[in-house]
Amino acid sequence: MTVTRAQITEHGGPEIIQWVEDDIPSPSAGEVLIRHTAIGFNFIDTYHRTGLYPIDLPSGLGLEAAGEIAAIGDGVTQYAIGDRVAYMGPGLGAYATHRIMPAAALFALPDSISDETAAAAILKAATVEGLVERCAKVQAGDTVLVHAAAGGVGLIMVQWLKAIGATVIGTVSTQEKAGLARKAGCDHVILDGEEDIAAKVREITGGAGVPCVLDGVGKDTFHASLDSLSPLGLLVSFGNASGPVDGVNLGILAQKGSLFVTRPTLFHYYTTPEERAAGIARVWDMINSGAVSIQIGQTYPLDQAAQAHRDIEARRTTGSTVLVP
Repeated sequence: MTVTRAQITEHGGPEIIQWVEDDIPSPSAGEVLIRHTAIGFNFIDTYHRTGLYPIDLPSGLGLEAAGEIAAIGDGVTQYAIGDRVAYMGPGLGAYATHRIMPAAALFALPDSISDETAAAAILKAATVEGLVERCAKVQAGDTVLVHAAAGGVGLIMVQWLKAIGATVIGTVSTQEKAGLARKAGCDHVILDGEEDIAAKVREITGGAGVPCVLDGVGKDTFHASLDSLSPLGLLVSFGNASGPVDGVNLGILAQKGSLFVTRPTLFHYYTTPEERAAGIARVWDMINSGAVSIQIGQTYPLDQAAQAHRDIEARRTTGSTVLVP
């Protein structure tokens, strides 16, 4: 038997993704071999491909997947062959039919969570959990601005915020995506590119602005995000879909109301076993309760991963994307 996996040897466009076949390896002590059944696809995958987030080359791609344990290394006692598991890192290499992973990096899948849902959700939903509840500490009654509200993270974030009692203003790029955002629970939707985001936020909030902005877009929305905040407000900048934010004059934060800005990384909120267990338990509970519904907008065969990259960069995708081996 062989494993088929994606590899890049240089940074560039989707065409640089290569496919390699190797013999299936055996897990070492503390490791397991997973046969993937569903692989999550995220915008961060394009950052690794282009070099926006520097990585050592050659490299695999992909951070999250779900599947079944096919072999177990010495010392692994918490899992058995046939167990269903999912993961969200560490390290790249999820674009593959099989993968060796540290047992400590895995999360057991409840019977109520399908492999496809887990692959589509685990990284995105854990991101939302960390950002909303532990980073921004959003409270019931808060009004929050969410950029790219119809994206994979955005749709989960909107539902999560509504479930905890927040009012949500979402930005989207098309009328079709506006409908998806409203269906997810957005109280107000702003069409990015057609409307002045900050002006609309001020109009919606009676001039007050919002106490929190959750911004996964980056460069193109940074100043609109700052201009949408109320005094002492918090901008959580967690993505670079339009490019990284740079050249920032910190004095602007004082001028616009003594604002706060943070650039969090998910794994700093999922460091210890206790943090990981508590975070993922919250994720599964939100999905199982129906508070958060995972919307898989499109599915691609694994060997068409390059097309998935083209589509998400062209803003042709909605919700979550899954690659199927």
